[in-house]
Amino acid sequence: MSKKWLQLSRILIILLTLSLVGCAGQTNQQQGTGIGVGVGAGVGAIIGQAIGGDTGATLLGAGIGATVGGIAGNQIGRYMDQQEQDLRNAVAASNAASVRRDQDVLTATFKGETFFDTNSFTIKPGGWAEVNRVATVLNKYPNTNIKVAGHTDSLGNEAYNQQLSERRARAVKNALIQYGVNGNRIRAIGYGESLPISSSNAQNRRVEIVITPNQA
Repeated sequence: MSKKWLQLSRILIILLTLSLVGCAGQTNQQQGTGIGVGVGAGVGAIIGQAIGGDTGATLLGAGIGATVGGIAGNQIGRYMDQQEQDLRNAVAASNAASVRRDQDVLTATFKGETFFDTNSFTIKPGGWAEVNRVATVLNKYPNTNIKVAGHTDSLGNEAYNQQLSERRARAVKNALIQYGVNGNRIRAIGYGESLPISSSNAQNRRVEIVITPNQA
């Protein structure tokens, strides 16, 4: 590795480390800004080095990138904050749903029996009501990507459970589309019994709708 690229690598590591350390104890929006600063600075530094070929250009690029990245990170954090609040409000009356947030990733988890009868991938009336609540929020915030994840318990045949989880995920995806959510935003995936969250079979039977910001 050449000396200038070694120097650039050290700068990138410092910038990214500082941005991540600075996120500790901050709000989700502040964390988004900090991460955006770090990533923007890293990208800007690479561009600066490629164009100018010296340390001055690298640092200038890092500064510009940090500014742009910080603005973008702040906007994404605020957007996800608003969506989180609306999603929590939408499912507040439901005893079958919970919402959690990990940085800018929202996950709405629904009890499997709310959506489906045993060994079925036909959505029950109560499941349609839950899908409608979520779809209303998703349509309000179109700049997000959606993953519908189906999970089963470990009872029965593993291959059967995998297939059942995939069919259930596709059923929920199709239901969201029927309520107006753009199908290009949605990815349906079945995990079968591979990702348990509890020793309780009832808790492991679940549907998760995972929402991430579209940063394209």
